[in-house]
Amino acid sequence: MSSLIPVVYYGGLTILFFFWIYGIVSFALDVKNRIIPGIAQYRRGRAKREQQREQDRERTEREEQLY
Repeated sequence: MSSLIPVVYYGGLTILFFFWIYGIVSFALDVKNRIIPGIAQYRRGRAKREQQREQDRERTEREEQLY
């Protein structure tokens, strides 16, 4: 009976720390594979949209000068 308690104790710790480490690794991989590329894509989209607005504004100014 006394040998069962350490087995249950260490088994429980192993299971607990396995899921704790698994969660940390999963979070790190999510940050690397989803969040950072998503932020980069968002920033590229904002820059492209700003560039499009600038081109539209310049085109509008040229059209107004022509008329």
